[in-house]
Amino acid sequence: MYRKLPCKRIDGELCEDHLHEVIEEVPLALFVNGRHAMTAMMSPVMLEEFVTGYLFTEQIIKGIDEIESIKIEKNRMSVITTNLFKVLGPKKTILSGCGGSTSFIDTEKLPKIQSDYHITTQEIWNAGKAVLNSELHRLTGGIHIVALLDGEKIVAVSEDIGRHNALDRVIGFGLRNRMDLSKTYVMVSGRISSEMVRKCLIANIPIIVSRGATTTLAVETAEKTGLTVVGFSRGGKMNIYTHPERVSVVKPGP
Repeated sequence: MYRKLPCKRIDGELCEDHLHEVIEEVPLALFVNGRHAMTAMMSPVMLEEFVTGYLFTEQIIKGIDEIESIKIEKNRMSVITTNLFKVLGPKKTILSGCGGSTSFIDTEKLPKIQSDYHITTQEIWNAGKAVLNSELHRLTGGIHIVALLDGEKIVAVSEDIGRHNALDRVIGFGLRNRMDLSKTYVMVSGRISSEMVRKCLIANIPIIVSRGATTTLAVETAEKTGLTVVGFSRGGKMNIYTHPERVSVVKPGP
């Protein structure tokens, strides 16, 4: 996921030749039933999981059983679905800061969360210590981390230059392993956007947690659709912006 590239490293008055770890970014074109669906700039890992999660969260497929085959070669991902004549429409939302189409969120058309899943604040803090402790991030400083969890149990972790790509991967992992995503939650290293909220709603993942910030549109959308949004989860603190009934508050442990 990274290569060592030459650079001049400056430290005060010291200047020296250096090799530094730089995260890979590659273009990958997705074709569905022979038609171009999109081209993503991303980290070249967990590609079948990404394709599965992307097709599902963009509502091109309704489930894993609609995928007949996935073929990956060089910079091209080709998918054949059970419905060969399905028309690929535009995305239904603007992506927050990462490109997208020119239409806006309509919360009336989004699914509502159907889940009785609960976690504790201590489980969130403990999981954060494990999930966000990334050697790749320490080396490169250039990736986002997204994890799919059940309590403190890490189900899947994805690291990518784009947090939306990483979220699609862990959702795809859950689908390919036929998990009940309503009994899981996701933790992200970066900002929670409205697009990440939308993807969680499509997958019926009831809670999204970040060690960073969220946006107003993400909070407003989550409030109307039953999703729990937690931000700034670090150092024994957190902000629960929506549906706090899913998170039980306990005293922080060591």
